Amino acid sequence: MASTTPPQGRPATLHPGAWWLWALALGTAATRTTNPLLLALLVAVSAYVVAARRPDTPWSRSYGAFVRLALLVLLVRLLFATLLGSPIPGTHTLFTLPEAGLPDWAQGIRLGGRVTAEALVFALYDGLRLATLLICVGAANALANPARLLKSVPGALYEMGVAVVVALTFAPSLIADVQRLRAARRLRGRPDKGVRGLLQVGLPVLEGALERSVALAAAMDARGYGRTARVPEGIRRTTAALTLSGLLGVCAGTYGLLTAEGGSYGVPVLLLGCAAALAGLRLGGRRSLRTRYRPDRWDVRAWLVVASGVAVAALLTLASVRDPAVLRPGVVPLVAPTMPLWPAAAILLGLLPAFVAPDPKEPA
Repeated sequence: MASTTPPQGRPATLHPGAWWLWALALGTAATRTTNPLLLALLVAVSAYVVAARRPDTPWSRSYGAFVRLALLVLLVRLLFATLLGSPIPGTHTLFTLPEAGLPDWAQGIRLGGRVTAEALVFALYDGLRLATLLICVGAANALANPARLLKSVPGALYEMGVAVVVALTFAPSLIADVQRLRAARRLRGRPDKGVRGLLQVGLPVLEGALERSVALAAAMDARGYGRTARVPEGIRRTTAALTLSGLLGVCAGTYGLLTAEGGSYGVPVLLLGCAAALAGLRLGGRRSLRTRYRPDRWDVRAWLVVASGVAVAALLTLASVRDPAVLRPGVVPLVAPTMPLWPAAAILLGLLPAFVAPDPKEPA
Protein backbone atom coordinates (compact mmCIF):
# COMPACT_ATOMS: atom_id res chain seq x y z
CA MET A 1 0.00 0.00 0.00
CA ALA A 2 1.44 3.37 -1.00
CA SER A 3 2.27 5.78 1.79
CA THR A 4 0.31 9.05 1.95
CA THR A 5 3.02 10.85 3.88
CA PRO A 6 4.65 13.65 1.84
CA PRO A 7 8.42 13.49 1.31
CA GLN A 8 10.62 14.90 4.05
CA GLY A 9 11.39 18.58 3.53
CA ARG A 10 8.24 19.25 1.52
CA PRO A 11 5.97 21.82 3.24
CA ALA A 12 2.92 20.35 4.90
CA THR A 13 -0.12 21.45 2.92
CA LEU A 14 -3.85 20.84 2.83
CA HIS A 15 -5.78 19.96 -0.30
CA PRO A 16 -6.65 23.32 -1.97
CA GLY A 17 -10.19 22.16 -2.70
CA ALA A 18 -10.80 21.84 1.05
CA TRP A 19 -9.84 25.47 1.58
CA TRP A 20 -12.20 26.64 -1.19
CA LEU A 21 -15.11 24.56 0.08
CA TRP A 22 -14.54 25.88 3.62
CA ALA A 23 -14.43 29.50 2.42
CA LEU A 24 -17.47 29.13 0.15
CA ALA A 25 -19.40 27.58 3.04
CA LEU A 26 -18.56 30.61 5.21
CA GLY A 27 -19.69 32.84 2.35
CA THR A 28 -22.96 30.90 2.16
CA ALA A 29 -23.45 31.46 5.88
CA ALA A 30 -22.89 35.19 5.33
CA THR A 31 -25.75 35.30 2.82
CA ARG A 32 -28.17 33.97 5.45
CA THR A 33 -27.88 36.94 7.81
CA THR A 34 -27.68 40.71 7.88
CA ASN A 35 -26.81 40.88 11.57
CA PRO A 36 -23.63 43.01 11.68
CA LEU A 37 -22.38 41.25 14.80
CA LEU A 38 -22.57 37.82 13.18
CA LEU A 39 -21.03 39.14 9.96
CA ALA A 40 -18.17 40.70 11.92
CA LEU A 41 -17.66 37.36 13.68
CA LEU A 42 -17.47 35.59 10.29
CA VAL A 43 -14.82 38.08 9.16
CA ALA A 44 -12.87 37.57 12.38
CA VAL A 45 -12.99 33.77 11.97
CA SER A 46 -11.70 33.92 8.39
CA ALA A 47 -8.98 36.42 9.35
CA TYR A 48 -7.76 34.25 12.23
CA VAL A 49 -7.55 31.14 10.05
CA VAL A 50 -5.69 33.09 7.35
CA ALA A 51 -3.24 34.48 9.90
CA ALA A 52 -2.64 31.01 11.35
CA ARG A 53 -2.37 28.93 8.17
CA ARG A 54 -1.38 31.30 5.36
CA PRO A 55 1.82 30.25 3.53
CA ASP A 56 4.59 32.71 2.79
CA THR A 57 3.99 33.05 -0.97
CA PRO A 58 3.22 36.00 -3.27
CA TRP A 59 -0.34 34.90 -3.99
CA SER A 60 -1.10 34.48 -0.27
CA ARG A 61 -0.71 38.24 0.28
CA SER A 62 -3.90 39.00 -1.64
CA TYR A 63 -6.07 38.79 1.50
CA GLY A 64 -5.41 42.42 2.40
CA ALA A 65 -6.42 43.50 -1.11
CA PHE A 66 -9.74 41.66 -0.76
CA VAL A 67 -10.32 43.35 2.62
CA ARG A 68 -9.73 46.76 1.04
CA LEU A 69 -12.05 45.84 -1.83
CA ALA A 70 -14.73 44.84 0.67
CA LEU A 71 -14.40 48.19 2.45
CA LEU A 72 -14.68 49.97 -0.90
CA VAL A 73 -17.85 48.03 -1.73
CA LEU A 74 -19.31 48.99 1.63
CA LEU A 75 -18.52 52.68 1.12
CA VAL A 76 -19.97 52.64 -2.41
CA ARG A 77 -23.16 51.02 -1.12
CA LEU A 78 -23.56 53.72 1.53
CA LEU A 79 -22.80 56.45 -1.02
CA PHE A 80 -25.45 55.15 -3.41
CA ALA A 81 -28.00 54.99 -0.60
CA THR A 82 -27.18 58.60 0.29
CA LEU A 83 -27.25 60.07 -3.20
CA LEU A 84 -29.90 57.92 -4.92
CA GLY A 85 -32.19 57.30 -1.98
CA SER A 86 -33.59 54.02 -0.73
CA PRO A 87 -36.97 52.27 -0.97
CA ILE A 88 -36.89 51.82 2.80
CA PRO A 89 -39.26 54.33 4.46
CA GLY A 90 -37.86 56.19 7.44
CA THR A 91 -38.85 58.73 10.04
CA HIS A 92 -35.44 59.63 11.51
CA THR A 93 -34.06 62.27 9.13
CA LEU A 94 -30.30 62.75 9.45
CA PHE A 95 -29.84 65.49 6.82
CA THR A 96 -31.33 66.66 3.56
CA LEU A 97 -29.42 67.00 0.30
CA PRO A 98 -30.41 69.31 -2.58
CA GLU A 99 -32.76 67.29 -4.76
CA ALA A 100 -32.45 67.41 -8.55
CA GLY A 101 -35.58 67.38 -10.64
CA LEU A 102 -35.89 64.42 -13.02
CA PRO A 103 -38.23 63.91 -16.02
CA ASP A 104 -41.44 61.90 -15.77
CA TRP A 105 -39.90 58.80 -17.39
CA ALA A 106 -37.47 58.54 -14.45
CA GLN A 107 -40.17 58.03 -11.83
CA GLY A 108 -38.98 56.01 -8.85
CA ILE A 109 -35.47 57.47 -9.10
CA ARG A 110 -34.30 60.52 -7.23
CA LEU A 111 -31.04 62.39 -6.78
CA GLY A 112 -30.52 63.89 -3.36
CA GLY A 113 -33.34 64.60 -0.96
CA ARG A 114 -33.98 63.38 2.54
CA VAL A 115 -31.53 60.88 4.01
CA THR A 116 -32.91 58.80 6.88
CA ALA A 117 -31.19 56.65 9.47
CA GLU A 118 -33.30 53.66 8.43
CA ALA A 119 -32.09 53.87 4.83
CA LEU A 120 -28.44 54.12 5.84
CA VAL A 121 -28.68 51.23 8.30
CA PHE A 122 -30.34 49.06 5.66
CA ALA A 123 -27.56 49.93 3.19
CA LEU A 124 -24.95 49.22 5.87
CA TYR A 125 -26.38 45.76 6.59
CA ASP A 126 -26.64 44.93 2.89
CA GLY A 127 -23.12 46.16 2.14
CA LEU A 128 -21.68 44.27 5.11
CA ARG A 129 -23.11 41.02 3.80
CA LEU A 130 -21.50 41.49 0.38
CA ALA A 131 -18.23 42.64 1.98
CA THR A 132 -18.12 39.52 4.17
CA LEU A 133 -18.65 37.34 1.12
CA LEU A 134 -15.71 39.03 -0.64
CA ILE A 135 -13.49 38.56 2.40
CA CYS A 136 -14.33 34.85 2.50
CA VAL A 137 -13.31 34.54 -1.17
CA GLY A 138 -10.11 36.41 -0.31
CA ALA A 139 -9.41 33.87 2.43
CA ALA A 140 -9.64 31.05 -0.11
CA ASN A 141 -7.26 32.90 -2.45
CA ALA A 142 -4.76 33.38 0.38
CA LEU A 143 -4.88 29.79 1.65
CA ALA A 144 -5.24 27.62 -1.46
CA ASN A 145 -2.40 27.25 -3.94
CA PRO A 146 -3.99 27.92 -7.38
CA ALA A 147 -1.45 25.77 -9.24
CA ARG A 148 -2.18 22.80 -6.98
CA LEU A 149 -5.88 23.45 -7.31
CA LEU A 150 -5.56 23.06 -11.07
CA LYS A 151 -4.08 19.58 -10.57
CA SER A 152 -7.29 18.49 -8.83
CA VAL A 153 -9.64 19.65 -11.59
CA PRO A 154 -11.35 16.79 -13.50
CA GLY A 155 -9.92 16.13 -16.94
CA ALA A 156 -13.12 17.25 -18.67
CA LEU A 157 -12.79 20.70 -17.09
CA TYR A 158 -9.04 21.06 -17.51
CA GLU A 159 -9.15 23.86 -20.11
CA MET A 160 -11.75 25.74 -18.10
CA GLY A 161 -9.72 25.15 -14.94
CA VAL A 162 -6.62 26.63 -16.55
CA ALA A 163 -8.55 29.77 -17.46
CA VAL A 164 -9.94 30.10 -13.92
CA VAL A 165 -6.54 29.55 -12.30
CA VAL A 166 -4.91 32.12 -14.57
CA ALA A 167 -7.65 34.59 -13.63
CA LEU A 168 -7.24 33.84 -9.91
CA THR A 169 -3.47 34.30 -10.00
CA PHE A 170 -3.66 37.50 -12.04
CA ALA A 171 -4.75 39.73 -9.15
CA PRO A 172 -2.15 38.46 -6.63
CA SER A 173 0.59 38.87 -9.26
CA LEU A 174 -0.47 42.46 -9.89
CA ILE A 175 -0.49 43.16 -6.16
CA ALA A 176 3.03 41.71 -5.82
CA ASP A 177 4.23 43.86 -8.75
CA VAL A 178 2.73 47.01 -7.24
CA GLN A 179 4.36 46.33 -3.87
CA ARG A 180 7.73 45.65 -5.50
CA LEU A 181 7.62 48.81 -7.63
CA ARG A 182 6.47 51.00 -4.75
CA ALA A 183 9.33 49.69 -2.59
CA ALA A 184 11.80 50.42 -5.39
CA ARG A 185 10.48 53.98 -5.76
CA ARG A 186 10.77 54.58 -2.02
CA LEU A 187 14.39 53.44 -2.08
CA ARG A 188 15.07 55.96 -4.86
CA GLY A 189 13.37 58.77 -2.93
CA ARG A 190 10.48 59.07 -5.37
CA PRO A 191 6.80 59.43 -4.43
CA ASP A 192 4.83 56.18 -4.32
CA LYS A 193 1.47 57.49 -3.12
CA GLY A 194 -1.21 59.70 -4.55
CA VAL A 195 -2.28 60.10 -8.15
CA ARG A 196 1.26 60.78 -9.39
CA GLY A 197 2.68 57.71 -7.71
CA LEU A 198 -0.17 55.59 -9.05
CA LEU A 199 0.46 56.76 -12.61
CA GLN A 200 4.19 56.15 -12.31
CA VAL A 201 3.61 52.61 -11.03
CA GLY A 202 0.70 51.71 -13.32
CA LEU A 203 2.62 51.62 -16.60
CA PRO A 204 5.38 49.20 -15.43
CA VAL A 205 2.72 46.96 -13.84
CA LEU A 206 0.77 46.85 -17.11
CA GLU A 207 3.94 46.12 -19.06
CA GLY A 208 4.85 43.30 -16.69
CA ALA A 209 1.35 41.82 -16.97
CA LEU A 210 1.56 41.81 -20.78
CA GLU A 211 5.01 40.19 -20.72
CA ARG A 212 3.76 37.56 -18.29
CA SER A 213 0.76 36.82 -20.52
CA VAL A 214 2.96 36.37 -23.62
CA ALA A 215 5.39 34.12 -21.73
CA LEU A 216 2.51 32.04 -20.36
CA ALA A 217 0.99 31.62 -23.83
CA ALA A 218 4.35 30.52 -25.25
CA ALA A 219 4.91 28.04 -22.42
CA MET A 220 1.42 26.56 -22.82
CA ASP A 221 1.92 26.20 -26.58
CA ALA A 222 5.33 24.54 -26.13
CA ARG A 223 3.86 22.01 -23.69
CA GLY A 224 1.05 20.99 -26.01
CA TYR A 225 -1.80 22.69 -24.23
CA GLY A 226 -5.12 21.86 -25.88
CA ARG A 227 -4.20 18.38 -27.12
CA THR A 228 -7.05 15.89 -26.99
CA ALA A 229 -7.16 12.14 -27.31
CA ARG A 230 -9.23 10.33 -29.90
CA VAL A 231 -12.49 9.22 -28.33
CA PRO A 232 -15.12 7.09 -30.11
CA GLU A 233 -18.15 8.94 -31.41
CA GLY A 234 -20.51 7.00 -29.14
CA ILE A 235 -18.64 7.98 -25.98
CA ARG A 236 -18.57 11.63 -27.03
CA ARG A 237 -22.33 11.66 -27.59
CA THR A 238 -22.95 9.86 -24.32
CA THR A 239 -20.74 12.36 -22.51
CA ALA A 240 -22.58 15.34 -24.02
CA ALA A 241 -25.98 13.80 -23.21
CA LEU A 242 -25.04 13.02 -19.61
CA THR A 243 -23.51 16.43 -18.99
CA LEU A 244 -26.43 18.35 -20.53
CA SER A 245 -29.08 16.27 -18.78
CA GLY A 246 -27.18 16.53 -15.53
CA LEU A 247 -27.00 20.33 -15.68
CA LEU A 248 -30.70 20.52 -16.56
CA GLY A 249 -31.47 18.21 -13.66
CA VAL A 250 -29.44 20.35 -11.25
CA CYS A 251 -31.30 23.48 -12.42
CA ALA A 252 -34.71 21.81 -12.17
CA GLY A 253 -33.94 20.31 -8.77
CA THR A 254 -32.67 23.63 -7.40
CA TYR A 255 -35.81 25.35 -8.69
CA GLY A 256 -37.91 22.70 -6.99
CA LEU A 257 -36.16 23.25 -3.66
CA LEU A 258 -36.73 26.99 -3.87
CA THR A 259 -40.46 26.76 -4.61
CA ALA A 260 -43.26 25.41 -2.47
CA GLU A 261 -44.79 23.43 -5.34
CA GLY A 262 -41.57 21.56 -6.16
CA GLY A 263 -40.74 20.35 -2.69
CA SER A 264 -41.68 16.74 -3.54
CA TYR A 265 -39.52 16.35 -6.64
CA GLY A 266 -36.70 18.84 -5.90
CA VAL A 267 -34.32 16.55 -3.99
CA PRO A 268 -34.61 13.44 -6.24
CA VAL A 269 -34.17 15.49 -9.43
CA LEU A 270 -31.20 17.34 -7.93
CA LEU A 271 -29.50 14.08 -6.91
CA LEU A 272 -30.10 12.49 -10.32
CA GLY A 273 -28.78 15.62 -12.04
CA CYS A 274 -25.61 15.61 -9.94
CA ALA A 275 -25.06 11.91 -10.65
CA ALA A 276 -25.50 12.40 -14.41
CA ALA A 277 -23.20 15.44 -14.46
CA LEU A 278 -20.48 13.59 -12.54
CA ALA A 279 -20.75 10.63 -14.91
CA GLY A 280 -20.42 12.99 -17.88
CA LEU A 281 -17.35 14.62 -16.37
CA ARG A 282 -15.85 11.19 -15.73
CA LEU A 283 -16.30 10.14 -19.35
CA GLY A 284 -15.22 13.55 -20.65
CA GLY A 285 -11.91 13.22 -18.84
CA ARG A 286 -10.77 10.66 -21.42
CA ARG A 287 -10.20 13.49 -23.89
CA SER A 288 -7.54 15.12 -21.73
CA LEU A 289 -3.99 13.81 -22.13
CA ARG A 290 -2.29 14.78 -18.90
CA THR A 291 -0.65 13.23 -15.87
CA ARG A 292 -0.39 14.31 -12.24
CA TYR A 293 2.93 14.53 -10.41
CA ARG A 294 2.57 14.10 -6.67
CA PRO A 295 -1.24 14.35 -6.60
CA ASP A 296 -2.69 15.97 -3.50
CA ARG A 297 -4.28 13.60 -1.02
CA TRP A 298 -7.70 14.22 0.41
CA ASP A 299 -7.03 13.13 3.96
CA VAL A 300 -8.88 13.30 7.26
CA ARG A 301 -7.77 16.88 7.89
CA ALA A 302 -9.34 17.99 4.60
CA TRP A 303 -12.63 16.37 5.61
CA LEU A 304 -12.51 18.14 8.98
CA VAL A 305 -11.88 21.52 7.35
CA VAL A 306 -14.76 21.07 4.91
CA ALA A 307 -17.04 19.74 7.65
CA SER A 308 -16.40 22.82 9.81
CA GLY A 309 -17.43 25.17 7.00
CA VAL A 310 -20.47 23.11 6.04
CA ALA A 311 -21.56 22.99 9.69
CA VAL A 312 -21.41 26.79 9.90
CA ALA A 313 -23.49 27.18 6.71
CA ALA A 314 -26.04 24.54 7.75
CA LEU A 315 -26.52 25.91 11.27
CA LEU A 316 -26.84 29.51 10.06
CA THR A 317 -29.41 28.38 7.49
CA LEU A 318 -31.35 26.58 10.21
CA ALA A 319 -31.17 29.64 12.45
CA SER A 320 -32.46 31.89 9.65
CA VAL A 321 -35.53 29.67 9.37
CA ARG A 322 -36.20 29.24 13.09
CA ASP A 323 -35.43 32.79 14.26
CA PRO A 324 -35.27 35.16 11.26
CA ALA A 325 -35.77 38.28 13.39
CA VAL A 326 -32.44 37.75 15.15
CA LEU A 327 -30.44 37.00 12.02
CA ARG A 328 -32.10 39.83 10.09
CA PRO A 329 -32.58 42.72 12.51
CA GLY A 330 -35.29 45.15 11.48
CA VAL A 331 -34.70 48.67 10.29
CA VAL A 332 -38.33 49.90 10.31
CA PRO A 333 -38.55 50.55 13.17
CA LEU A 334 -34.87 50.63 14.03
CA VAL A 335 -33.87 47.74 16.30
CA ALA A 336 -30.44 47.34 17.87
CA PRO A 337 -28.84 44.06 16.70
CA THR A 338 -28.16 41.43 19.33
CA MET A 339 -25.63 38.62 19.41
CA PRO A 340 -27.54 35.29 19.38
CA LEU A 341 -25.64 32.70 21.37
CA TRP A 342 -25.99 29.47 19.42
CA PRO A 343 -25.57 30.99 15.93
CA ALA A 344 -22.42 32.72 17.23
CA ALA A 345 -21.19 29.41 18.64
CA ALA A 346 -21.91 27.80 15.25
CA ILE A 347 -19.74 30.39 13.50
CA LEU A 348 -16.89 29.63 15.90
CA LEU A 349 -16.82 26.11 14.45
CA GLY A 350 -15.17 27.73 11.43
CA LEU A 351 -12.02 28.18 13.53
CA LEU A 352 -11.31 24.44 13.39
CA PRO A 353 -8.94 24.69 10.35
CA ALA A 354 -6.61 26.90 12.39
CA PHE A 355 -5.93 23.91 14.64
CA VAL A 356 -6.31 20.82 12.44
CA ALA A 357 -4.85 22.05 9.14
CA PRO A 358 -1.08 21.56 8.72
CA ASP A 359 1.17 24.56 9.28
CA PRO A 360 2.70 25.46 5.88
CA LYS A 361 5.70 27.01 7.63
CA GLU A 362 6.80 23.63 8.96
CA PRO A 363 8.02 20.67 6.86
CA ALA A 364 5.89 17.58 6.87
